[in-house]
Amino acid sequence: MELSDRTALLTGATGGLGRAIAKAMASSGARLTLSARKAEALEELAAELPGEGHGILVSDLAEPGAADALAAEVGDIDILVANAGLPGAGKIEDFSPEEVQRCLRVNLEAPMLLGRAFLPAMRERGSGHMVFVSSLAGKAPAPRSSLYNATKFGLRGFALGMRADGAGHGVGVSLVSPGFIRDAGMFADAGAKPPPGLGTSTPQRVGKAVVKAIESNRAELVVAPIQTRLLSHIGLISPGLAVRISSGGAGQKAAAQIAEGHPDHKR
Repeated sequence: MELSDRTALLTGATGGLGRAIAKAMASSGARLTLSARKAEALEELAAELPGEGHGILVSDLAEPGAADALAAEVGDIDILVANAGLPGAGKIEDFSPEEVQRCLRVNLEAPMLLGRAFLPAMRERGSGHMVFVSSLAGKAPAPRSSLYNATKFGLRGFALGMRADGAGHGVGVSLVSPGFIRDAGMFADAGAKPPPGLGTSTPQRVGKAVVKAIESNRAELVVAPIQTRLLSHIGLISPGLAVRISSGGAGQKAAAQIAEGHPDHKR
C-alpha cells in the first residue's frame, strides 16, 4: 500500500520511536492522527511534520475503555500503527495486580482492541494495513522481563493471526520488531547499556521499517544487527538455551539497569 494521501492512526506518537515513525510516514505522504497522553507534546509534533491535515487525539490507553473510545473517535482510517507501550521491567512479584493489568492493557489489550475495531471496515472495502510495533522480546526471554516478554510474545501471536484473518481480503498486517535502540526506547530512556557485542539500531531505522512494512506488506521486519537477530532466533528454536544465555552476567546487568531506570514504569 502506498502511503500518499492515506489516513493513519499512530499511537504512542510522542515517544522517541513514535516521533521517528510519524516523521517517516508523513514524509511518505500519509495524513496522521497522532495519539498519546499529553496534548502539548502532540501539538508540537503535529506542527513539525511535513505535509498537511495531521490531527491529534489525547488518549491514555492504560485506562479501561480507552482503546475503544479512541477507535470510535478517530473513525475510518486506512492504516493503524499500534506503537504505544510500557517497559514492564522488573520482577513479577514487585508488581501489584493493578500494575500488571496496566501493562497488559497498554502493550497487548489496546492493540488487540484497535485491530478488532478497524478490521471489519478495512476488510469490507478490501483495503487497509495494520502495523504492530513489538520487540525482539517477543521472540526471546530476558531476566526481569517476564511481564514485558508476555505482552510482546502475545502481540506477535496476535499480529500474525490477524494477518491470516486479513489474507485474501486486501488487508495487510505487519509486525515490526526492534532490538536494542539507541537514543530512544526503553534502553535509552532508562540510561541502560545493552549487553556488549550485540549492537544497536536507530529510531529512524524503525520509522523506515514501518513504512517498508506497509508499502511491501511484509509479515515481520526486524530492526537489529545480525548478531541480535541470531540470538532472537535461538529464543524461538531453543528457549532453554536462550534463557541460559540471557541469564548471564551481562544480561542480568542490563536487565537491572532497565528496571532501575524506570521507577515510573508502573504509572
